Amino acid sequence: MLQHLYNWMMRAYFLAIKSFGFFNEKAKKRAENNLNYQTVLHKRKPNAPLAWFHCASLGEFEQGRPVIESFSTQYPNWQILLTFFSPSGYDVRKNYAAADIVCYLPIDKPKDARAFVQAFQPNLAVFVKYEFWRNFLINCKEKNIPLLSISTIFRPSQLFFSPFGGFQRQVLHTIDHFFVQNEESAQLLDKIEIKNYSIAGDTRFDRVADTLKNIKAIPLAQKFVADKLCMVCGSVWPEDMEVLLPFMAQNPELKFIVAPHEIQDSEMSKWENRMENGSLRFSNAEKHPDLLQAQCLIIDNVGMLSSLYQYGSFAFIGGAFGAGLHNILEAATFGMPLFFGHKKYHKFQEAHDLIAKQVAFPVANYSEFQDAYNRIDFTKRQQISTDSRSYIEEKTGATEMIMHWIENHIPVDQ
Repeated sequence: MLQHLYNWMMRAYFLAIKSFGFFNEKAKKRAENNLNYQTVLHKRKPNAPLAWFHCASLGEFEQGRPVIESFSTQYPNWQILLTFFSPSGYDVRKNYAAADIVCYLPIDKPKDARAFVQAFQPNLAVFVKYEFWRNFLINCKEKNIPLLSISTIFRPSQLFFSPFGGFQRQVLHTIDHFFVQNEESAQLLDKIEIKNYSIAGDTRFDRVADTLKNIKAIPLAQKFVADKLCMVCGSVWPEDMEVLLPFMAQNPELKFIVAPHEIQDSEMSKWENRMENGSLRFSNAEKHPDLLQAQCLIIDNVGMLSSLYQYGSFAFIGGAFGAGLHNILEAATFGMPLFFGHKKYHKFQEAHDLIAKQVAFPVANYSEFQDAYNRIDFTKRQQISTDSRSYIEEKTGATEMIMHWIENHIPVDQ
């Protein structure tokens, strides 16, 4: 009965996305490309083993990426299939070099899930963080495909742990091994008598540590910052800019590099009109005579944010006033004070850890932002740098743990 209800909900969900697509470009892309795996099936080599990695969007991709690249390097005879649920993940990473095949994951309708698994016939499936699509996982289990859940994090409020969550808990029993991020997640699995887990931490720590080793220079940004203190504002939304703009006006001695979450010309123009101390866009700043005089450099492209943090003395990470806090680990790797909104950061363990270490500071408005900034002198910045870098170093190693399990449980030599 509940399985039928779930299947009906998946069909209704797909119809809702199609309908919403008349008003929303992302929903339209998702609906139109729901079965786009059929257009890339020709890339599947019939005699090669295949590892399937699924990520909801870009954030989960960054967690899966260290494992994907380690697997690709260690087992070059395997093909790698990478799937996304979100258009924002697929659009940015559809040409990801470490994957042989990249496509959308179809909506979890029974027929589509069965056809997808049958078409690709994976030899290993790895789902990142909290992706538990019932029909896909059941189909994999029926075909004896090993299933891993990595960088998994659970919260007590999830239905899995409710007295009425028996149906939801069933899908967790399809997973061969969980690599959870923290002790709380392990305790929640213990509570429902699931013991096949390891506390591995978050694979993003391995990713950002690797980024630090392979950082790319951005000469224009270096020239813009010169010898000034700079705040790098990563993945900011309009809500974040409402706090940042008055802060910028009040601190003319401080340089700013602003990387919007979405590159929208109209929104960036609004911000530029309110910047009292001059601004330039990255795309036209190279030959601009006011490069050194401008207070703000707006990054009107994607893909360079992780390298831009090297030029920061401070960082403001966007998203926490609305959709949810974006990646703060990339900035933390460079050892600087971090600021972000006070609303949507609570589900991110690293945010809590860095707040406790007085490396990160949630702020509710411009006034709180300015007060927190004023309390950080040179000596405090030096201590924050040490504590932040140590925190990252202590948390690495999840990828190695996952790869060790694969080596010992999966016939990777096939």
